[in-house]
Amino acid sequence: QYMHPTMRRNYGQWAYHDRPRPGVLHHTSKYNEEVWTVRCGTQRQMDVYTIKKLADIADEFGDGYIRFTIRSNVEFMVDTEAKVNPLIEALESAGFPVGGTGPTVSMISHTQGWLHCDIPGTDASGVVKALMDELYEEYKKEEMPNRVHMTTSCCQINCGGHGDIAINIQHTKPPKINHDLVANVCERPTVVARCPVAAIRPAMVNGKPTLEVDEKKCICCGACFPPCPPMQINDPEHSKIAIWIGGKHSNARSKPSFQKLVAAGLPNNPPRWPEVGAVVKKILAVYKADARDWERVGEWVDRI
Repeated sequence: QYMHPTMRRNYGQWAYHDRPRPGVLHHTSKYNEEVWTVRCGTQRQMDVYTIKKLADIADEFGDGYIRFTIRSNVEFMVDTEAKVNPLIEALESAGFPVGGTGPTVSMISHTQGWLHCDIPGTDASGVVKALMDELYEEYKKEEMPNRVHMTTSCCQINCGGHGDIAINIQHTKPPKINHDLVANVCERPTVVARCPVAAIRPAMVNGKPTLEVDEKKCICCGACFPPCPPMQINDPEHSKIAIWIGGKHSNARSKPSFQKLVAAGLPNNPPRWPEVGAVVKKILAVYKADARDWERVGEWVDRI
């Protein structure tokens, strides 16, 4: 019931589509009905004011129908071409860039960050904001060899690896344990079971039941931190950022493969993460100039 009436009438009956300009899709059905989709970028976490503003634009300049994509884009559907340009002008004057279709840098998919995740080592939404400020024009243009999907993650184990470029937190030291709190806060068998490499075991310190970590086994993943906050692994100095490219989730259209590590140990440096932005822009420059798919980008890792 939330779909545009033209889309409902022609569901599964589209004959072809084309892209008149970046950010606009034009679909024609077998019955010669048409619908234009205008895509704009937004922030991942939206306040009520922003959602109301987008809805007002849909009511005034569109047909009153919008949809939110998994990459935090908003798409407006209209049934006549005459409505497209006024809609684009309204969106861009309100601060929402139109683009993200075809061979472009799409909006970055990311996790919740500090908003409501229990394990973050950084704020993924902050990294996204800083990066998309740097890549604003690449979102609006279609100048890449293929569409570029980017992801960010606040931790090493849960999210953020599903893209051509994956930007993930990288803990480099085992957790520091506050032994005075473990017995009162943590369910120790749960924490022991949570470790993927069996590096955690029960222990007694100063007569109190607690936990200990075998640092030779520990892979610094941070899985123990959510069920046991006294096992603090986040660290302003030793929690870094790593950038990966390619792999089976990329646009390489090749056989299954692993991602390639391009950069490790980058500073987790809020609020603008300049070191991360510099590496990502260098990756995109190499991709645009020399590579036709993400498997070949690996040949330029040293140059990046």
